[in-house]
Parts: sequence; structure tokens; C-alpha cells
Amino acid sequence: MTFQARHLLGIEHLSQSDIRAVLDLAESYVDLNRRTVKKTDALAGMTQINMFFENSTRTQSSFELAGKRLGADVLNMAMQNSSVKKGETLIDTALTLNAMHPDLLVVRHPNSGAVDLLAQKVECAVLNAGDGRHEHPTQALLDALTIRREKGRIQRLTVAICGDIAHSRVARSNMLLLGKMENRVRLVGPPTLMPPGVDQLGVEVCDDMRTGLQDADVVMMLRLQKERMDGGFIPSEREYFHRYGLDAEKLAFAKPDAIVMHPGPMNRGVEIDGTIADDINRSVIQEQVEMGVAVRMACMDLLARNLRRERGRALSDGDYV
Repeated sequence: MTFQARHLLGIEHLSQSDIRAVLDLAESYVDLNRRTVKKTDALAGMTQINMFFENSTRTQSSFELAGKRLGADVLNMAMQNSSVKKGETLIDTALTLNAMHPDLLVVRHPNSGAVDLLAQKVECAVLNAGDGRHEHPTQALLDALTIRREKGRIQRLTVAICGDIAHSRVARSNMLLLGKMENRVRLVGPPTLMPPGVDQLGVEVCDDMRTGLQDADVVMMLRLQKERMDGGFIPSEREYFHRYGLDAEKLAFAKPDAIVMHPGPMNRGVEIDGTIADDINRSVIQEQVEMGVAVRMACMDLLARNLRRERGRALSDGDYV
């Protein structure tokens, strides 16, 4: 394996070979997860702590399941009752956790850069499970695995990412990954939901769904993130669905074999029609959930290997007890 990262904080610093290493190992974990016995000892003797400062269903349960299937001791911290809520700083929390000698720390935080700050203060491997509007790397990797399994490749595809781009860390991580893998990326949505400086991101920008979906191989829909909005970004949900919600009429502009994706949770009738979301011939939304466990297993396995090597070198040098 060529994956040499100390932490997984984002897609930005990963190479093509890093991405392929994760996807290739994840393929083996897809097979494992479909067996009757789904356990391995890749993380036996290691401790994984999940710190979710934002509520999550898919991501947290996926990381927990991934760690347990790898044989780790998994602790889910109840951050709503943590010392952070009592006034403790994030750095002091990191130092407290570090004193417990965990091996893997999985963190979701509402502030961009918070996970990177934590990584600078602990000796274990840190995985970013989503930080503010910054990145959500494992979501982009699981999306890439889903696309590669459905399309047979993860290069030279036209991918339309549609909806609330401005508030989406999923969109940012996917733009970075798909760009690194030499795909054509289109961002589709109203101008009010496009991030500042979008013209410098190396992507195409469309404010019309029909134009944006023209001949697309992959249609990736995004949720309206109302919790991150502090103003009137859309006239109404009904108007938004009329113009930007994915339905059969708009999807017809994509290629006949185009797949439909959504990171969840979905707002049916807002960004996607329920019939499209449930279409077994087009929708791969459930496959994304399945790939999420395999990809997170692969990421933790690779980081644990690097951590063991690092500790082994330190031990041989007499620096680690």
C-alpha cells in the first residue's frame, strides 16, 4: 500500500495513489461485510474514540460498525454532556483524551479547522468525520467507491453536483477528489447557493438543471442545509423543487445509464423526488451507505498500519515505552 498519511483530515493532501489505495482495500471489506462472519482483527488491541459534536446517524453508526468489525475497542463519547459543554476548551479536551492513549480518534465538529487543531495536540491517528463547511473526506471516498463499482472507473466521467453547494463539505471533498481523478465536474444550483470564488475551483457552474445534467454520467444531489443558513437563500421549498429538485423530467437530460446519488439525509420532495430516490435502476443511495462502512474500515486500517510502523520505529530508537 502507498498510503502514508498520519491522519485523514481531508482529500486535499491525498494523491491519486492514496485514493486508489483506500478504494482497493475497501473492496476487500465490501466482500467481508457481505459474509455471515464480518469480523477481522486488523485493529485488535487498539482503541477508537468517536467524538461527534454534531448529530449524525449514518456517519457515526458507520464508523462505530467499522471499528467493531475491525476488532477495535470503540467508545462513543456523548459530546452533548461533555466537559466542552461545561466550558472546557477543545484543546483541553484533546489533551485529556490523549492522556488515555487512544489509537484512533474520529471527530465531527461544526467549526472548520477544529479537527485539524485536535490532530496537532494528540499522538493518535485522527479521522475527520466532517468539520464545518471544510471537508468530509470519507464521504467523498465512499462516493468514489460507489461510482467506480457502478461505472467500472473513477476517471473521465461527467459528474453533476447539484443543490446547496455553498454549505456543503461533501461537495468540497467530492470536487477535490473528482478533480484529482481527472473527471469533469459541474456544480448546479442557484447563485445564492454557490460558494464565493467558485470560478477558481476548476469546475463548471450552471444555474439551470437541464444544462447542468446534459450527458452527465453521475448526478449527485445535496440536501438544503438550513441549519447553516442565516438568511433567505431560496424563495420557498416548493419553488426550489420546481427549479432544482431532481425528477424524471430533469434526469432525462443525463445519460440513459446515469446513476443518482445522495449523501443523506434526504428531503424527499425538496431536492429529490421520492420515485427517483427509490428507482433501483438509477439510484445508488443505499449502495453509498453500504460502501461507507467498507471505506471507513479501509481508512482506519491504513492509518493503524502507519501508526504501528511509527511506534515500531520509535521503539527501536528507544524513544517509545
